[in-house]
Amino acid sequence: MKTENQKAWFFVLPVLLLVAFNALIPMMTVVNYSVQETFGDNVFFWQGLDWFEQLLRSERFHASLGRQFLFTGIILLIQIPLGVVIALAMPRQGFWVPVCLVLMALPMLIPWNVVGAMWNIFTLPDIGLVGYFLNHTLGITYDMTQNPLAAWITIIVMDVWHWTSLVVLLAYAGLVSIPDAYYQAARIDGASNWSVFRFIQLPKMKQVLTIAILLRFMDSFNIYTEPFVLTGGGPGNSTTLLSIDLVKIALGQFDLGPAAAMSLIYFAITLLVSWLFYTLMTRNDAK
Repeated sequence: MKTENQKAWFFVLPVLLLVAFNALIPMMTVVNYSVQETFGDNVFFWQGLDWFEQLLRSERFHASLGRQFLFTGIILLIQIPLGVVIALAMPRQGFWVPVCLVLMALPMLIPWNVVGAMWNIFTLPDIGLVGYFLNHTLGITYDMTQNPLAAWITIIVMDVWHWTSLVVLLAYAGLVSIPDAYYQAARIDGASNWSVFRFIQLPKMKQVLTIAILLRFMDSFNIYTEPFVLTGGGPGNSTTLLSIDLVKIALGQFDLGPAAAMSLIYFAITLLVSWLFYTLMTRNDAK
């Protein structure tokens, strides 16, 4: 009879303890604030679930949540197909392979606040390189500081530039792991490029694309630094995503109770949607 060696758990135990310390203790603090009210001096008043009820009925919360889902949906619809297309176009061997991989990785190495500051400078209507080119050279009226549509286009293009590389690298890793025997069999059968992609490449990339979709959903749904540095949530509240609204409530208004309740709802939504994504995408494998 084969016995399992459980000693490997001792190697991961320090990591589990560290994660528990860094996650559970702050989580319990947030839970504590979400059911109480404080006016400073460490004096708390019991509120129960009042903050949660107010948030779920709040038009402000619904609007910022809707903007967050809209942003994430657009990002996924653009970045996943674009990343796959770029990965398919990249070379599989030769000198240009490391060059392409390095170029793809460069945007992800730039800190988030620097990305927002870069695109802010680029897209300012009068002094920015992109803004000046669109307004004065092409004659297109573009002002992300005044036009909500221009602000949305700017933050979407910025995120596509910053994070499509992650999808590209994951998809490329899935492509290069496909054995040559599959392609040889396809050539013998006279399969078209579309058939090779549909029946060979796409199924073999399914696992890495599942990871890419989950990572990009969680990251785009919790994005804060780049759009805040770029637009500050404006013009008006047009680009005030849920993450930006949460920080405004917590630090700007210092309403710690509503902010804590919102962060817990935020966390629950992220966890639920991620679980649904993962369950739906892996259901066929389970069968």
